[in-house]
Amino acid sequence: MIKSELVQRIAEKNPHLYQRDIEKVVNAVLNGITDALVRGDRVELRGFGAFSVKQRDARLGRNPRTGDHVAVVEKAVPFFKTGKEMRERLNPADAAEVAAAAEPAPRKRLRA
Repeated sequence: MIKSELVQRIAEKNPHLYQRDIEKVVNAVLNGITDALVRGDRVELRGFGAFSVKQRDARLGRNPRTGDHVAVVEKAVPFFKTGKEMRERLNPADAAEVAAAAEPAPRKRLRA
């Protein structure tokens, strides 16, 4: 899904809102996340996931076409880790197994 499709879906579910206002809100949220990452902050959206920045060290790479060694400079890369709620929605069978494993075993009754 691209940003314009997201805006369109939100507009369809909220006909009382103008599409241009929805687009402004989506842009504001995405720009806020980007600005926080540029500052080096971590952005956590409960149930959805967390955005952060990881530093990649400089290294010696290889040009796949020629096989020549190439110096790759140090860089910052965005990183996203899904939240628990999203993982459970994406993998409902896994969530059911975890829930079953977390249930206490039935107690045996002692006879007197």
